Amino acid sequence: MRSAIKMVGITKNFSSLVANDKINFELKKGEVHGLLGENGAGKTVLMSILYGLYKADEGEIFVNNKKVQISNPAKAIELGIGMVHQHFMLVPSLTVAENIVLGREPKKNHFFLDVQTAEDGVKTLSDQYGLIVNPKAVVRNLPVGLQQRVEILKALFRGAEILILDEPTSVLTPQEVEGLFTAIRTLKRQNKSVIFISHKLKEICAICDRITVLKKGKVVGTVKTKATTQENLAEMMVGRQVFSTFSKKEFENGKAVFRVEKVKIFDDRKVLAVDEISFEVKEYEILGLAGVEGNGQTDLIEALVGVRKLDSGQIYLNGKPIGNLSAHERIEKGLAKIPEDRQKRGLILDFSVSENLILGRHYKAPFSTTWWRLNSREISAFSDELIQEYSIKTPNRDTSVRHLSGGTQQRVVVAREFSAEPIFIIASQPTRGLDVGATEYVRKKLVEMRNKGCAIFLVSADLDEIVTLSDRIAIIYEGKIVAIKNCNETNEFELGLLMTGGKND
Repeated sequence: MRSAIKMVGITKNFSSLVANDKINFELKKGEVHGLLGENGAGKTVLMSILYGLYKADEGEIFVNNKKVQISNPAKAIELGIGMVHQHFMLVPSLTVAENIVLGREPKKNHFFLDVQTAEDGVKTLSDQYGLIVNPKAVVRNLPVGLQQRVEILKALFRGAEILILDEPTSVLTPQEVEGLFTAIRTLKRQNKSVIFISHKLKEICAICDRITVLKKGKVVGTVKTKATTQENLAEMMVGRQVFSTFSKKEFENGKAVFRVEKVKIFDDRKVLAVDEISFEVKEYEILGLAGVEGNGQTDLIEALVGVRKLDSGQIYLNGKPIGNLSAHERIEKGLAKIPEDRQKRGLILDFSVSENLILGRHYKAPFSTTWWRLNSREISAFSDELIQEYSIKTPNRDTSVRHLSGGTQQRVVVAREFSAEPIFIIASQPTRGLDVGATEYVRKKLVEMRNKGCAIFLVSADLDEIVTLSDRIAIIYEGKIVAIKNCNETNEFELGLLMTGGKND
């Protein structure tokens, strides 16, 4: 196959940080090429250089074997390069057709948008590539999978022969992922080239022809998908063997540690977000909550941890009602939480590692004296112990957590919450934004706590994570629990169907 893109000796420095170090990368015509690497490996910087968002300090770029200078995204689009970002760049209030032609609108009488021509053109384009979507639909009313199609169509409308897809499956159901893969295969048959960036090894192996792995700004290697395994790729990324399954003690039908009864919650707009939900989490159990984001999960978690009021219903911890208790009082009763956003809800970024490790316990012994003074000796000893036990990569305990990587920040949160020996843990998106190594670590710690008898409520947009860790899985749709399944009696496609309001007959 001929070369579509060739990047030779690409180097990019940010002050003392070498983000890309003499990287060579080639994308062939009609190829789907996977790009893998931990957070900070240099993937996004490399693709930003290709799309004209950054300028390389050294190196050359060739498009269709012709040397080019890509100074901005407009130049990249002119050269036939399109990029679909992880966070979509759509105008929610406009229709599909209006979003796709935005900036290149067909005109009527030289001034007005020719709506019919725009809609006809979009329909022809969507039929051509099998990306079926209603041109007249308003984007804000579309599910995530269809919004992604609109982004791809927008790039194709601008003449893209090369598509960069950044984490394209991160919020899709299994059915939507399969729909995306069908579209990618159609593009490939039409000799388009695709760069597929993802953390999900199973999916990157399912759709890519070749895979390039980056580590610390350098290319570790490029392999043919048929000649490798997920385990080999993970080891290339991290530099050691990575485990995707974990040893769990057999789940027994023990006592219910946490119980939710007919909980109803209205959101900030006074719209019903959670509609009479009931479930229980038992000791030695991980109950996963699966659902497309935006179906009431955030409001439910806020109510369970005590930062949002229940409108009706009750919550019980060890058989005692806690629905009227404050968040602090719930923690005192044995509840721990890994928040959805570690930087906003889990850490005080300008505090040191040691200060964050004692948050919530700083006012009592052994960290505080009878005169409300902090006991620095006890705090230092405690912090050093957790830094070692949880492998927190920090220069020292006095380093501000702001300067730590996302994975290390999450270890600080996990260390603080788990070291309190809770009886119930709410883990909300515990590995969001983490690389393979950090993800493995957090999942392993959750299973360890479960094996000690802790009850865990796991909320994750990553269905693989839910299936891998859970003993039972509750499915939420439009604020209701529509089913609770034993993990060994279901599969991802059944879950995906239930997550979108379908029924499994």
